[in-house]
Amino acid sequence: MFQPNLMEASQFHGGGLDNMGQNTPESDIPRIHEDEFDTGTRSGSENPDVASGEDQEPSAKKKKRYHRHTQHQIQEMEAFFKECPHPDDKQRKELSRELGLEPLQVKFWFQNKRTQMKTQHERHENTQLRTENDKLRAENMRYREALSNASCPNCGGPTTIGEMSFDEHHLRLENARLREEIDRISAIAAKYVGKPVVNFSNISPSLPQGVGGGFGAGQTVGGIGGGDLFGSGDLLRSISGPTEADKPIIIELAVAAMEELIGMAQMNEPLWLTTQDGSSTVLNEDEYIRSFPRGIGPKPAGFKCEASRETTVVIMNHVNLVEILMDVNQWSTVFSGIVSRAITLEVLSTGVAGNYNGALQVMTAELQVPSPLVPTRESYFVRYCKQHVEGTWAVVDVSLDNLRPSPSARCRRRPSGCLIQELPNGYSKVTWVEHVEVDDRGVHNLYKHLVCSGHAFGAKRWVATLDRQCERLASAMATNIPTVDVGVITNQEGRKSMMKLAERMVISFCAGVSASTAHTWTTLSGTGADDVRVMTRKSVDDPGRPPGIVLSAATSFWLPVPPKRVFDFLRDENSRNEWDILSNGGVVQEMAHIANGRETGNCVSLLRVNSANSSQSNMLILQESCTDSTGSFVIYAPVDIAAMNIVLNGGDPDYVALLPSGFAILPDGTATHGSSIIAETGPGGSLLTVAFQILVDSVPTARLSLGSVATVNNLIACTVERIKASLSPELQD
Repeated sequence: MFQPNLMEASQFHGGGLDNMGQNTPESDIPRIHEDEFDTGTRSGSENPDVASGEDQEPSAKKKKRYHRHTQHQIQEMEAFFKECPHPDDKQRKELSRELGLEPLQVKFWFQNKRTQMKTQHERHENTQLRTENDKLRAENMRYREALSNASCPNCGGPTTIGEMSFDEHHLRLENARLREEIDRISAIAAKYVGKPVVNFSNISPSLPQGVGGGFGAGQTVGGIGGGDLFGSGDLLRSISGPTEADKPIIIELAVAAMEELIGMAQMNEPLWLTTQDGSSTVLNEDEYIRSFPRGIGPKPAGFKCEASRETTVVIMNHVNLVEILMDVNQWSTVFSGIVSRAITLEVLSTGVAGNYNGALQVMTAELQVPSPLVPTRESYFVRYCKQHVEGTWAVVDVSLDNLRPSPSARCRRRPSGCLIQELPNGYSKVTWVEHVEVDDRGVHNLYKHLVCSGHAFGAKRWVATLDRQCERLASAMATNIPTVDVGVITNQEGRKSMMKLAERMVISFCAGVSASTAHTWTTLSGTGADDVRVMTRKSVDDPGRPPGIVLSAATSFWLPVPPKRVFDFLRDENSRNEWDILSNGGVVQEMAHIANGRETGNCVSLLRVNSANSSQSNMLILQESCTDSTGSFVIYAPVDIAAMNIVLNGGDPDYVALLPSGFAILPDGTATHGSSIIAETGPGGSLLTVAFQILVDSVPTARLSLGSVATVNNLIACTVERIKASLSPELQD
């Protein structure tokens, strides 16, 4: 198949990726004793001030004098630690220059800070786990005593075990509840410690063996850092719903947020000021404070404001739009390039019967840029839907962080959402407002311009994605096959099945390439490209993925080429053999084509590679390419010919195994506000993310070999070099 199984290529075992990313293993670095580490008053690795030249004394007994780090140095390193506990060599050197320290001092400080944090969390969580275990034992003892002293209600004699089924059932339920609580605490601790804090099988004989096992975030395979793409150690899933005391506050906050959103969607100057080029608007923060004094509190220290507003007309009626926004699964699917993960924690109100007027739900979500170099933005918020006037609806989100303060929170959503106005012929006018306060110091320098411009997470990206997806949905629901569609698709059912399969492929790609908190990436340096990030996941019972160990590798880099040119080059089957190593220069033929919108690049294709290599001859590739004014994707996956025949005949596509690979293309953020990715030429370059998902072993319990990692690393590095050579030969000089 197109993505090779690397089991045969993996001949080298042992060793971990950690040794490939650092010249000096962390275990070889001297550690400072824990009682010398106090981040409030000392650095954690203080500077020895040793005399030089003739001032030195030969006596070995002379004590070294130490300088404490300044409060400013400590604060800066503390802030950086929250974003990146494991800085690489480049980051340590940059931090040392900014703070006037030696790189080794910075390295020691971070090492000891990690040691201190791990120790503190282990102590705290172990105390909690011991308490829970004691409760479990006490409950077991109480029920055993009740069992031994109980009498039969019929004869008054001692009971048999069978007559205590109710108590046994109660005991099992209580044990299960306590076990779930312990699992939850361990999952939260795993986020910080990097592994489950305790072996559950040692807590109590009553707990089943292996609880918490599997590929949770932070666990390892064969010494190589691994992470589940959809990790079980999931912080979003560990957040509980609101308490009864919280609910009146949430309702009041949602009503105020709705009022603010409608005002921000409808007001113009002086609240929104037009930029000099007339292409967009910016928020007047002083006027905002005067217009909406209630708010959700002052901006947190170190956070910056991002506010944007965009309006567009989409080919979807307002009823369906509201349903997409209020259904977490549909919302995540339509905005899969932006929403990494989302969960509805509790529905406080379903709204008026038959529609969502008055619907209120508490949610968590993680928003992403498709690159491992940009941290995701996590939010805990309430979503409220209301019919404003006849034919006009509004959906608003607002953060609930004040109810659950978290020192690690990096993003707070002020009232954000959209106003939807009904138009004739099934169209809707959508005005979108995005207003957040964020600490984005963890963003890689490559993406600083894009994120700071507000285009990475702003309203323009939301409405552009919505517009493109509405066109795609309209295409999927078309009752006849358009004349622009060509190839082997002969009926409407086959067309829908192929589009559904491509949709799942895109969702899987986007979920696997971002810097989500559910992922554990390991960085490989010195690849010839910018750093390559790799992670593993285990697939066992998912019919949509091949069983075994899957390696996901991704890298992002800059190209001095307009995004439109990059997109056209990568999606064109005629230029595929210039970058696609695995096609071996074979001729690529488009077997089927489904147009998804007005942009010619928005389509789903089925490709065949006619290669001289007999093992790859006549292989099929499913590909979806999509573009809008803020970014574009080219995503593909090899597909089994027999399975694809079933899909083309209208069969269920959910059982077709896919391992998607591909590209995410974004503008670099240096162009003017009016420029877009659609432009063929113009200022600015492209930010290109390349990602592969490859099966390296079909046995889920296998250990990942270093040879497999090296093979995938070479594949992605070679692909990057070929793209650079084709699109910007000057970079090869």
